[in-house]
Parts: sequence; structure tokens; C-alpha cells
Amino acid sequence: MYAETLDNLITELAKLPGIGPKTAQRLAFHILKGPDSEAKKLSYAIAKAKEAMRFCKVCYNITDKEVCDICSDSRRDSSALIIVEEAKDIISFEKTRGFKGKYHVLQGAISPIDGVGPDELRIKELLERLKGSFVKEIILATNPNVEGEATAMYIARLLKPLGLMVTRIASGLPVGADLEYADEVTLTRALEGRKEL
Repeated sequence: MYAETLDNLITELAKLPGIGPKTAQRLAFHILKGPDSEAKKLSYAIAKAKEAMRFCKVCYNITDKEVCDICSDSRRDSSALIIVEEAKDIISFEKTRGFKGKYHVLQGAISPIDGVGPDELRIKELLERLKGSFVKEIILATNPNVEGEATAMYIARLLKPLGLMVTRIASGLPVGADLEYADEVTLTRALEGRKEL
């Protein structure tokens, strides 16, 4: 239907998460319709990010430095550590401005179907990091799905013998949700995590 070059652009854009064929087509035409300078800026930004970005050698967050800004910030509480699946999860916690501790990124979750076991995650590095550290509480903040729950339980079993307080983030109904649309697991979690008012 399109010239091969345009078809290739649409195909590559459609590989991005959340981008279907129609959106990829709209993005491709937007790029082509815009000034050459804008397309070059986008291309440069992608190439530069791929070249400069790496994993923090302490927590495995994505950074352009050897140690990320969170790990190198001496004002942050080193006694509390949130364990997340992906670096993008850190942003969600940082937006709340409610957590002043540090993080550890697993870079995935245990998923036997996808061939991801504990050895493919940054669990070994977590255990190494905890040796001789001041961490008192580990907060498991993996996703509330089958893979996230399995990962949290696996890590909790590894950490309990170390004498650390291991907690799991609460889950339940989001603000503004209707009860009639909540599934059984969500409602069960909401009941388990209830607090006295």
C-alpha cells in the first residue's frame, strides 16, 4: 500500500508498546509532515539515549551516570528499600513524594511461561547489596499480578532469615472505582488491607 521506506517506518513504530498499526501510521505521517529538523531531533534523541543510558551499578535504575541520583543522594533514608520490577516503577513512587528511601530494580518478574526465573532477575545483586548495609525494611512493590506475587513471595522467603522487616505494598480498590466492576481478588485484597478510621 505504501512505499517500502514508509512501510518500514510504520512497522518499526508499531513495535513500540501501546502503539497499534493505526497509531503507528498516524505517527509516521506526523513525522513525515513535520519539518526535517524535528525528525532529526527525534532521531538524535533516540540514538543519544541508547548510547548514554545505562543501569545504576547500585540499584539498577536507568541513568546516564555510574550511580543514579537517588542512590548518590545522602539525604535519602538508607534504612528503607523499595523493590520494584522495572525502573519506570520508581517514577510512580517518586511522584507521590511520600517515600524518602532508596530502591532496587529487579528488571522483571518471575514468569516461567516466559522463561524468566529468579536467576534472570537482579535478586543476587539485591542480596549482595544487603550485606553490611543499614537497610532495616524491605518494601516489596512488585505488580499485583501472578508474576509479581510469585516474585514477592520468592524474595520474602529469601529475606526473612536475614532478620529484616519485609512488607508488601497494599492493594485493593483504586480511588474513584465502582465496587460492581471490581474482581474478587481486588475486593479480597481491599478487605485484607482495611484500616480503622
